Amino acid sequence: MDKYERIRNKFKEYKLSTVSDLDTVLHNFRILFAYNSGKIENEQIDYHDTREIFENGKVLSYSGDPRVLFEQQNQKLCYDFLREKIVSKEPISLELIKEVHAVLTAGTYDETRYIARGERPGEFKKYDYVTGIHEIGYSPEDVEPALSDLTAEINAYDGEMKLKAAAYFHLRFEYIHPFADGNGRAGRTLTNYYLLINGEVPHIIFSEDKKEYYKALEAYDKNEEIDPLYKFLKSQTVKTWENYFERRTPNRTKDGKSPAKLSGAKLFKAMRTRSR
Repeated sequence: MDKYERIRNKFKEYKLSTVSDLDTVLHNFRILFAYNSGKIENEQIDYHDTREIFENGKVLSYSGDPRVLFEQQNQKLCYDFLREKIVSKEPISLELIKEVHAVLTAGTYDETRYIARGERPGEFKKYDYVTGIHEIGYSPEDVEPALSDLTAEINAYDGEMKLKAAAYFHLRFEYIHPFADGNGRAGRTLTNYYLLINGEVPHIIFSEDKKEYYKALEAYDKNEEIDPLYKFLKSQTVKTWENYFERRTPNRTKDGKSPAKLSGAKLFKAMRTRSR
């Protein structure tokens, strides 16, 4: 069994049946996810400011771009918005996609998009934006039917390879590029939402690994390859959770027993064996 499968199985041992359960397991994850997801596209985002927003609802002595604070406050609001939906396992829908985008991008559209073009958070794009070296992005009139097909397809999947399905969803979502801005943040959030409502372990795409992330997206844009992102998400899942589960796993002796359950001379012998 590889590291990803071990982490997946460990995560599945948690019974996330209440919002309180979810908050306990994802307490630090939600902050690190928000920080990294934001920093992928905005280098000004700071981890300590992000933590302050999540834990105290404010940041003291900040003098940077106000958009940075809006984006991170929106990340917190989006997690709060989705908690009940994750527990109740509400399927992904067009309405949910628009609601997630509206929360994540409130107050962050620039003057050109908001005033000159009449674009709005939570509404599908009105203009034909393209992105990436392969200039991907559906035309505005094709966005809604394409997303309807995608949500129907992903919700109908009942196989075991949920991470690969999540990778496919993320690739298709970014390829469709349904909004004027904030597609990356919305796509990463919805991908983890899909995993969580299916009882699967979520992941952080770390900002320092964004070049590899972009290459995986480009592999789909060019050749419709899913495996590069699938493998990348597996490695990011391990990176996200490996230390977390190691801290919660008792040290073991060679015979698989926990030294804490031994006594006297046996405990001393076990500890000596481990120190060699």
